[in-house]
Amino acid sequence: MPPTRLLALALGAVAALCSVLVIAWSRYGSPRRKRELRESPARHRTATKSPPLEGAVSSRQVLVLGLDGAGKSSILQKMHSDTIKASTSPTQGFNSISITTEVLRVDLLEVGGSLNLRSYWNLYLKKAAVLVFVLDSANHQRLLLARQELHHLLEDAGELPLVVLANKQDKADALAISEMHQQLALHRLGQKRKVTLLGTSATAEEQGATHRIEDVKALLIELLS
Repeated sequence: MPPTRLLALALGAVAALCSVLVIAWSRYGSPRRKRELRESPARHRTATKSPPLEGAVSSRQVLVLGLDGAGKSSILQKMHSDTIKASTSPTQGFNSISITTEVLRVDLLEVGGSLNLRSYWNLYLKKAAVLVFVLDSANHQRLLLARQELHHLLEDAGELPLVVLANKQDKADALAISEMHQQLALHRLGQKRKVTLLGTSATAEEQGATHRIEDVKALLIELLS
C-alpha cells in the first residue's frame, strides 16, 4: 500500500478518536454536565411528594355564664371528669375545661357570676360560638335577676346560639322546665336565635344526672360541628 495511503488512514483514525474524546468530554466531563449530574438528584428529591398531613382539629369556644351559686363549676366538673365535689365555692375569676373529639376541641370557659364580674361578661361574647347560661331552678327569689342579666347580655350577642340549663332539678322546690321557660321569657328572644332549655342536675346523689350532663355535651358538640 502506498505510503500516502497509510498516512491518510492514520490521520483518519486519529481524527475519529479525537471526535470520540470530545463527545465524551462534553457529555460527562464538562463543568456544565457535572453540575447537571450533581443537581439531578436534588431535582428528583424536590419533585417527590410529601405524605399528606393529618387533618387539623378545629377549636371552638363555649362561654358558660350564670349567677353565682347556679352550679356552673359543678356542671363543668361533671362534664369533664364525671365527678362532683361535696361542696364548691363561687368562682372568683375564671374556670375552664376542654372536651375533645376526633375532629373538634370544645373549650368551655366559665366566668364567675358574682356582681363584680357580671359587668365583664359581654367582653367574652365575641370569641364564643355558643352561650350556655346556667340557673338555679330552685332559687325562686333570684329568677327575675337571672332573667334580667340574660336578656341584657343577649342584646350584644347577635344570633349567638343559647343553651339554658335549669340546674338543680333534684331539689324538691325546683321549677319545672315549662315554668322556667315562662319565667325567663325565652319566647321574647326572637325566632332567629337557636334556644335550647334543658333541666340538669350535677349532684352525685341524683340518679340519672350523669346522662343529663352527657346530653349537654352531645348537644354542644352537635351545635359546633
